[in-house]
Amino acid sequence: MKIIGLTGGIGSGKSTVLKYFENLGIPCYRADDRAKHLLHTSLQAEVKACFGAHFYSDGILDRKAMAALVFKDAEALKKLNALVHPAVALDFKNFVDAHSQAPFIIKEVAILFETGGHVSCDQVILVCAPKEDRIERVLKRDGGSRSDVLARMSHQWEDEQKIPLADFVVNNPNSCDLSPQLKQIYIKLKEFSRTED
Repeated sequence: MKIIGLTGGIGSGKSTVLKYFENLGIPCYRADDRAKHLLHTSLQAEVKACFGAHFYSDGILDRKAMAALVFKDAEALKKLNALVHPAVALDFKNFVDAHSQAPFIIKEVAILFETGGHVSCDQVILVCAPKEDRIERVLKRDGGSRSDVLARMSHQWEDEQKIPLADFVVNNPNSCDLSPQLKQIYIKLKEFSRTED
């Protein structure tokens, strides 16, 4: 089975691409969603011990408060990642085991290149979009301020750094029909998944 990484900056449209593959019956792993789930379950005690119980209310993490802390404090971000990344890695291993009969699976990770996670993928799809389109999408989706979005973007590489490392690049400006690009990628991934490891 092949592992296909899917990545792109915040607001680039990774979820739209993932939905396309899910609709084709491809098993898809959303690392960020799984991390959120683990922060509310198995990691809750460790996060409270590290950052304080006040970040939780009735077992729910105050994600805005946590984001406000870690995106302004590099040491806090490093501590949080040290808790989350190993837990997500184990969770992903269980996902792979559960879908071992699939020809390939897609693993969506926002900071795949930044964390070196691409080296454990057989191929990588990168979703790109103009910066202003991305900012507009995030503000529409999450609210907040432009400066908040730019602060989150500052923790991610620019597309120019990622493009040379990607096997496929999806261009996703506003009002773009991604189907033709994704259909071609799907055909190539099906062919690739038939090759021997």
